[in-house]
Amino acid sequence: MTKEIIFSLAGLFLITALTNVLATLKTMLMSKNIMNPVYILVFIDSMIFATIVSKVTSSNGMHFTIAYALGRTAGVVIGGTIEKRLALGILEVDLFLNHKNKMMEVAEKLRTEGYTVNNFRAQGNNEDTRYKVEVVIKRKEFHVFQDILDECGVSNPTLKIKNLSKVNGKITTTRVQTT
Repeated sequence: MTKEIIFSLAGLFLITALTNVLATLKTMLMSKNIMNPVYILVFIDSMIFATIVSKVTSSNGMHFTIAYALGRTAGVVIGGTIEKRLALGILEVDLFLNHKNKMMEVAEKLRTEGYTVNNFRAQGNNEDTRYKVEVVIKRKEFHVFQDILDECGVSNPTLKIKNLSKVNGKITTTRVQTT
């Protein structure tokens, strides 16, 4: 294999990985209904894809096909990592606890951080009294919620987590206070 072919394979791998990262970001943005960047990503992705397909189909041997497939796989891994880091979106988290004092402690700490919190008395399985804490929080700040649970000594709680497309009104979805 010549140096030229090796550089072509490496370039094909890297470019294919990049297009898959773009595709992952496009999907993520579309699912969150953030459309303006999607148009640019689709244009760039399609230009690169057309170039790559012509290179792969006009090449001799399986090594270009394998480099293409490996690039797509690497792109999915990288795209998933970027998606986790960006963590776009808003969550509604419902926490169910058996102890009223723990519920009050968690709710107060969340309020201190600046989140809008609702808490309720509810009935659980077999009509047992349970307590519910409801908070709307940015997905990338979910770790704050988890840290507060740890501070309050709440481990392995019952949670109901829902993705929200938007929030209107006087609900605070992000931390007001930085620590």
